[in-house]
Amino acid sequence: MSVYKAAPGSLALYKIRPARVTQVSDKIDIDLGAGKGKRVRDKDIVVLHPGPLNRLEDLVELEGELTEAWELLSGEQTQLDELAALIYGDFTPASAWATWTLVAEGLYFEGTPERILVRSAEQVAADQQEKAEKLAAEQAWEAFLKRLEQKVILPEDRERLSEVEMLAIGRTEGSRILQLLGHQETPVNAHRMLTQVGYWTADFNPHPLRQNLPWDDPELEMPSLTEMERVDLTGMAAYAIDDEGSEDPDDALSLEGDRLWVHVADVAAAVEPDSALDHEARARAANLYLPEKIVHMLPPQITRQLALGLQPTSPALSIGVKLDDTGQITDVKLCKSWIKVTRLTYGQVNECMNSTPFCEIKAITDRYRERRHANGAARIDLPEASVRVSEGEIRIRPLQPLASRDMVTEAMVMAGEAIAAYALEHSIPLPFATQPAPDKPEVPEGMAAMYAYRRKMRPSQSRTQEGPHAGLGLSCYSRTTSPLRRYLDLVVHQQLQAHLAGDPLLSYEQIGERVSITEPINGAVRRAERLSNMHWKLLYLKQNKNWEGEGVVVEMTDNKVTLLIPELAMETRIRVRSPLPLDSRVPIAVREVDVEDQTAWFRLIG
Repeated sequence: MSVYKAAPGSLALYKIRPARVTQVSDKIDIDLGAGKGKRVRDKDIVVLHPGPLNRLEDLVELEGELTEAWELLSGEQTQLDELAALIYGDFTPASAWATWTLVAEGLYFEGTPERILVRSAEQVAADQQEKAEKLAAEQAWEAFLKRLEQKVILPEDRERLSEVEMLAIGRTEGSRILQLLGHQETPVNAHRMLTQVGYWTADFNPHPLRQNLPWDDPELEMPSLTEMERVDLTGMAAYAIDDEGSEDPDDALSLEGDRLWVHVADVAAAVEPDSALDHEARARAANLYLPEKIVHMLPPQITRQLALGLQPTSPALSIGVKLDDTGQITDVKLCKSWIKVTRLTYGQVNECMNSTPFCEIKAITDRYRERRHANGAARIDLPEASVRVSEGEIRIRPLQPLASRDMVTEAMVMAGEAIAAYALEHSIPLPFATQPAPDKPEVPEGMAAMYAYRRKMRPSQSRTQEGPHAGLGLSCYSRTTSPLRRYLDLVVHQQLQAHLAGDPLLSYEQIGERVSITEPINGAVRRAERLSNMHWKLLYLKQNKNWEGEGVVVEMTDNKVTLLIPELAMETRIRVRSPLPLDSRVPIAVREVDVEDQTAWFRLIG
């Protein structure tokens, strides 16, 4: 309740604002200034001074003795008129409002007009320190935002920017910093900011982290190999044929008369189902092949011990296959073995394809490929490129079609079909790879037709039930030859090992569980690899701003042409004035590159 009654000309407190009472009746009319007024109830206001107050503009700022009054009254309580007189020497509407402002501020005084408490020195000091700290924090924040706008940061800024990093790698959906700077809160913009200010290096690759994939190899110890009887095949020449620089050769070829042997690294001898290593590999699903590094599914020491040809002799699962004249598999042998491997590159083998044993192996794989093609296997040959980063240097090397590469590919597919048929014959549950046929199967000729046909292809799937794989032209198929690099290949080997040893097999339900866990992760691995390759290609173009090359026309839509760039294995769209013939080659140059947005623009030359 107010000390004073409301009367025309008195000073009142309405909510937190000063008001001048203009008329009193059943309700009270008040003037709020700036031409605004209001009719209120008596209980809605507190009269601070009886007046007269002619206008609110008379409530001017006053100079007073605040500190002396506070020290004099320390620890006591007072009321508004007494406090106003102590501070300002008189109790007027202006001093009443100035005094109430101090009380409302709450630093030296607190309470109501009738009962004002004088705060202690300790309370005031604590509030002043808190206020100073808050002001310092606000000033530091403003200075930080200014540095970001100037694209310069200090070491202590890195902790603040971790919020932006979480958005850049997809862990959060927002960033206060980006919002305050007026930027759209997206991973692309977060990435751009972090590289611009030097939090990340200009070539930092965020895409594996954005897919929530591990960045380091597993740190588990390799157990001893399971003891088992092995066939000594070290007297048979075995060749592990890979790209130059390959670090994990997991398959090799041998020829024994008319039988082709495909030897595969015996990873199941070290990784038992549901072991710690098995669970780790299952959670990773596959090796992650990045231009700058490989993130392994299994500890690297397993690769060093079990990859074919890295030790004097290698343990293997050996698959021996015979074909009839039509390319049909007629006989499959399966055994655990010891082999002695010679490592060769595709280029080395390609130079001696007319020599023994490669010409004989090629004759077998050619016969097999002809049968697959006769069964509708897709014939798609579009540009591919190897992207590697070493000591900061980006190297992009187009992969040339090689007879040696085709030969090895066919042998691996043959082994997968042989194992699928063997598993069905012996009732061994396996993950089968299947792929539905396109709506209108065809044999595309030319790059444009292959480009269009590839878009019709449906993705392959892993299932516990066998089914056709349209892309390979096979009625059943199981990926078998990469147990060091793909978890489901390892599962195949674990099943075959149990079968050969007479041990219990994993059930269809257990195989299905492994498939359901790894398939989404495999998708993330493929996306991370694709986006990472593009990341480094774009950085290469950014470093080579005068790049010029050739594009192949694969599609025309309205006034835009889609080009494939064989040298880079990239795709781009360019606006043109008139149509260009499909499969024609045109000279192009890079125009602009946006690494963070995964985009490059090209222009036609001439």
